[in-house]
Amino acid sequence: MKIFDFFKPKPAQPTIDTYGQASSGIKEEQIQPVMEWLFASLLNAGYFGKSHLIWYNSDNDSSDTSVESEIKKAMRRDEPVFLYRCGGRVLLAPNGYYWRMMDEHPSMRIYQLEVKQD
Repeated sequence: MKIFDFFKPKPAQPTIDTYGQASSGIKEEQIQPVMEWLFASLLNAGYFGKSHLIWYNSDNDSSDTSVESEIKKAMRRDEPVFLYRCGGRVLLAPNGYYWRMMDEHPSMRIYQLEVKQD
């Protein structure tokens, strides 16, 4: 932990940056409940920092390299990364990580990026 991180003010509530929402093929009325559920889950877990949600449609994979870059930045900062599977498959996880399905959500389409334990 950097010394300056200690002095940063803590946010009053979690924030969720989203990626790929426009190309996901998901309608706004489907997106809102997912965002609300994830936000409530973060609050329930006592997490008040920044997190990231990727809307990934394997059937419409545009291979956005900026998403990969953002995932790597988030991992370096220990910020949680989530994925909503819009198509048939999940995004390939970076080396040393895997996507854990969050079976708490009824859609069975939300995953959290986790570190592999060998």
